[in-house]
Amino acid sequence: MIFPKGMNMISRRDFLQASMAASALVGASGFGNWGRLAARQALTQDQLLQFEATGNVTLIHITDIHGQLVPTYFREPSVNIGVGSARGKVPHITGAEYRRRYGIKDGSPSAYALTYDDFTSLARGYGKMGGLDRMATVIDAIRAERPEALLLDGGDTWHGSYTCYHTEGQDMVNVMNTMKPDAMTFHWEFTLGSARVREIVQGLPFAAMGQNIFDVEWDEPSDLFLPYKMFVRGGVKIAVIGQAFPYMPIANPRWMFPEFSFGIRDEHMQKMVDEVRAKGAELVVCLSHNGFDVDRKMVSRVKGIDIILTGHTHDALPEPVLIDGTILIASGSNGKFVSRVDLDVRDGRLMGFKHKLIPIFSDVITPDPVVTKAIAAERAPYLDQLTEVIGQSDSLLYRRGNFNGTWDDLICNALIEERDADIALSPGVRWGPSILPGQDITREDIFNVTSMTYGKAYRTEMTGKFLKTVLEDVGDNLFNPDPYYQQGGDMVRVGGMAFRMDVSKPQGSRISEMTLLKTGELIDPAKSYTVAGWASVNKGTKGPEIWDLVEGYIRKKGHVSVAPNKNITVVGA
Repeated sequence: MIFPKGMNMISRRDFLQASMAASALVGASGFGNWGRLAARQALTQDQLLQFEATGNVTLIHITDIHGQLVPTYFREPSVNIGVGSARGKVPHITGAEYRRRYGIKDGSPSAYALTYDDFTSLARGYGKMGGLDRMATVIDAIRAERPEALLLDGGDTWHGSYTCYHTEGQDMVNVMNTMKPDAMTFHWEFTLGSARVREIVQGLPFAAMGQNIFDVEWDEPSDLFLPYKMFVRGGVKIAVIGQAFPYMPIANPRWMFPEFSFGIRDEHMQKMVDEVRAKGAELVVCLSHNGFDVDRKMVSRVKGIDIILTGHTHDALPEPVLIDGTILIASGSNGKFVSRVDLDVRDGRLMGFKHKLIPIFSDVITPDPVVTKAIAAERAPYLDQLTEVIGQSDSLLYRRGNFNGTWDDLICNALIEERDADIALSPGVRWGPSILPGQDITREDIFNVTSMTYGKAYRTEMTGKFLKTVLEDVGDNLFNPDPYYQQGGDMVRVGGMAFRMDVSKPQGSRISEMTLLKTGELIDPAKSYTVAGWASVNKGTKGPEIWDLVEGYIRKKGHVSVAPNKNITVVGA
C-alpha cells in the first residue's frame, strides 16, 4: 500500500497498522483472493504470481526446505496449541478456525495448501507442492519484475533427505547456489558437524549469517558467520541481521559442534540493530530461525527491527503479523511457499508494504530448466535406491501436529516390534512429507521422515519415574508459557503407552495416567520398562539406523495402515 503524502506524520506503529488493514481490505496480502476465484481446473501460474508491485524494495523469503529437492505432499497440522500470551493467537489456530480467520473457502486451493481437513481428497485433486525448480520459477519471475530483490533463506536447508544425508548436504548447496540467495541463517545444518559446516560455509557465494553464533573459547562472535550484511537495493540502505536457531546445544547433539555457542542474545541483537542504524540503515531485516513465538517475544525486547522473516516452527501465514510496529512474515516449510514482500522506504523510514505468500503448486508452475537439470544431476547417482518400493500405505501418513502423527506412530510401532520393546519414543520433529492412502512407500519416503546424522535406534531400560521425567521435560519445551523456554520441536511421540497431559499445569504436573497398553496397567514409577527410541543426543549411541529398521518393518508388512491415535488425552488447551 502506497500512502498519501503526509502519512509520515503519524506514528510508525499507526501507519503499519493502517497498511495491514488496507492490505486485508484489497486482498493485497495472502492468497485468499485467487483461492476464492480460481476453480480447481482453472488455477494458473499467472494467478499464483499476480501481484501489484509497490515501493522500492522487494524481499523474497524461503525457509525450512529440509532437503526437499522435488515436489511432495505435506499436510499441515491439526493441532497447534498456543500457551501464555500466544494462546488463541496465530499461528496457533488450525483447520476450520484458520479458514474462518483468513476467509478461506472450503475445498479451495488455499484450504488445501494451508489446512489439514479433507487433505487426502484435496491432495489428489491439486497434486504435490514444492520442488526447488518450481520455487526457482517463482523467484525468477519476481526478479524479472524487481531485479534488485533480495532472496533470503531462513535455514534448515541442508538436511532431511536421502541425497542430503549421503552427500553431507552438498546436493542442497549445489542446487541452492543456482538460485543465487543473498543470505542464509542456520539450524539443522550444524548436525552435519562443525568441520563440514565450516567447509561448506567457506565456499558459499553468499552471506552466511548469525549474530548469535559465538566462539565458545573466546565468548565472542564467530569469525565464520557474519552478524549482518548491508545491501543497497532500490536506492535504500538495507541491513539484514542473521539469527540462527538459539537452542542448538539443547535440541541437537552439542558434541557435533563443540566450538560454537548460540542463545537468543537480545542484548547483542540490540547492539547490532543500533550499529547498522548508525551506519545509515534505512530498513532493518532480521532473518531468523528462532520460531514464531520466540520472535514475537524478541520484538518486545529489541527495538528498531522493521521486519522479521521467521522460521523454524514451519508456520505458513497468508498475512503478516504486526507486533509493536514490527512485521513478522512466516513462509511455511518443505518448499510449499515463497513469500514476496514489497516495501515503500522513503526518507529513511518504512512507509508501507505489500505481502503475498505464494503457494508452489507443482502441477501449475513450470519448472525452471536450469534448476531441474541441477536437481537431476544430484539425484542421478542414487536414483535406483531412491525409487525402490519398500511397501504400500493403506492410510494417510503425516507428521505435523503437537502430538503423534501417523508417520510417527508407524515409526513407534516399528521400534516396538523390531527392538522387542514395551514402549517407543520418537522425536517430535516437524519435518517430513506425507504419504497418501494407496501410495507406494519408497526408500526416499522413509529417509524423508528419518534422515539425520544421529539416527541410531537404541534399546534401553527406563523406570516409570524416568519416563515421566522425559515427558515432563519435553512437554515444558513445548508448553512453557515463556517462549524463551520453548527449546524443542513438538511433543515426543510415544508408542505402547497412553497418557494424559494438562498443558495448563506447570512443569512436573502436566503428565498423568501413564498406562502400558499391552497390559492396561498404570506405569509403576519404580518398575523398569524396555524402551526403544532414536535420535539420542548422546555420543556413542548404539543400534541400527532408524531408516533401516523402518524399512525392514515395512518390507515384512508389505502394506501398512495406521489407525487414529486415541492414546493421548490433552486438556487445559
